[in-house]
Amino acid sequence: MPENADVPQFQTAEFHDQPSADVCCICQQPISGSYYRIRGAQACTSCSQQVLARKPLDSHAAFTRAILFGLGGALLGLILYSAVGILFHLEIGFVSLAVGYLVGKAMMKGSGNIGGRRYQWIAVVLTYAAVSLAVVPVMIAQYIQEKPQHTQVQPSKGSQAQGAETAQTSRSEGNHKTPYSFGKAVAALALFGLASPFLGLMANPVSGALGIIILLVGVRIAWQITAGVQLPTVEGPY
Repeated sequence: MPENADVPQFQTAEFHDQPSADVCCICQQPISGSYYRIRGAQACTSCSQQVLARKPLDSHAAFTRAILFGLGGALLGLILYSAVGILFHLEIGFVSLAVGYLVGKAMMKGSGNIGGRRYQWIAVVLTYAAVSLAVVPVMIAQYIQEKPQHTQVQPSKGSQAQGAETAQTSRSEGNHKTPYSFGKAVAALALFGLASPFLGLMANPVSGALGIIILLVGVRIAWQITAGVQLPTVEGPY
């Protein structure tokens, strides 16, 4: 037997069973048959299915719970922002950062850590509303504290009967107007609160601009939190 029997003969083609050159980007095992693409790299079916299984599935129930929890977080943030202004007589814009954090975390808690674009937009609206509307209770508290104490004049006996009748008529008319007046007042206060960041900018451009910038940072915090865990996109099979 010649000594060079085991040496490959390049003049004659030789075929051997060789593993595929394509390997999975996750388990580093050769890929046979169909494959997927994760971030542009090839992945085997088993690893791709595991990635898909880890991705939380969005649902209407999860979205509804996220909104409810987000409303609770926004209400808590509004109370926090208002309390700082009422107790310390200061408008600390940096509290809006905490409001954005509360809204974002509450929504993620309610959804079961499911995030996405629609969650982010709801978080933006709730954060802005909580921060801007916080000026309303602060303004009401300041009005009550600064309201002058009117001296009450004792009416004469002759005018007591006429005054009582007039007061009764006024109360009767006022009772009919209360629902409409109350709803109108609430709507006006809500509109004023929502526009307060821009009204502050018009009144004082420097502090108003700073307040809007801080508000935008708080909104961005809520936006980033509700983005959720961004798992890689799985494409295929091929």
